[in-house]
Amino acid sequence: MSTRTPWWIRIPLLFFIIFGLMEYFIDSGEKPAIIEYPITQFFLLMVLLILIAIELILSSIENVMFQTLSEEAKERYLASKAKKREWTWVKSIYKRLTKTKEIEKEGEIILDHNYDGIRELDNVLPPWWVYLFYATIIFAVVYLIRFHVAGDYDQKLEYEQEVAAAKIAIEEYKKTAKDLVDVNTVEFLSEAADLSAGEKIFTTNCVACHMADGGGGIGPNLTDEYWILGGGIKNVFNTISEGGRDGKGMIAWKQSLKPVEMAQVASYILTLGGTTPADPKAPEGEIWVDPDAPESEETIEETPTEQVSDSTDVAMN
Repeated sequence: MSTRTPWWIRIPLLFFIIFGLMEYFIDSGEKPAIIEYPITQFFLLMVLLILIAIELILSSIENVMFQTLSEEAKERYLASKAKKREWTWVKSIYKRLTKTKEIEKEGEIILDHNYDGIRELDNVLPPWWVYLFYATIIFAVVYLIRFHVAGDYDQKLEYEQEVAAAKIAIEEYKKTAKDLVDVNTVEFLSEAADLSAGEKIFTTNCVACHMADGGGGIGPNLTDEYWILGGGIKNVFNTISEGGRDGKGMIAWKQSLKPVEMAQVASYILTLGGTTPADPKAPEGEIWVDPDAPESEETIEETPTEQVSDSTDVAMN
């Protein structure tokens, strides 16, 4: 009936095993399940109470059975319970790693030196220290051959490889972390869910000045090709984030909207281009042409025609 592990170890050990299994099997996203689902706190409290109750029941059973033993059996049981458990294998490993002498045998390794009553023991170096020293020698030889003889790679190359890998990891992370978007990394969001979210944000915050169809009121017309502060996803995102012209432009929305929300509403605004509002406001600003857009076929075809015309004029002159 004697147990090898005391109750004050068994209860916490079992409790944390159950807690770990609960966190592993319950999908709670980024937050721990014990925080995301408060009911799990009640569950763990019940588990703890049950474990304590089991220990009390086992202790009571042990006490009842102990009373049924004879006096001689009681003495043997108490003696076995009071006997301290010795970790013989731990002591054996420790002795092999240190090769220390017992205090009783220190007379075998004591030296003749005597410094005011202080005697010196001729202990050997601990084997663990010797083995570690040999390991450093082997490591140094391998390192020397690999990097200074064979020229495997140097710190500069290693740094460049790690930076390149980190950049790839950052780009992959940004694809799923839309809230990290800024004016330099924002891109047009073409998914229906993003455009629908942008439309809701526009309806809530923008229709008072730009009208529901984007035709413009206090604010400019968003359906034509004229832009006051530039068109395109980056310029529109920046205008929403930082606000319009000083003193008479739109307020900055970066304190009210998240980066992903500004990207969504900016994308939705761009979809209004080319539509026909009910009461369009007169154009404001200048026609904006995307500098990164590829040249159209018409522009390419017009260039040689103009050159031919010019050469003809020269010939006629």
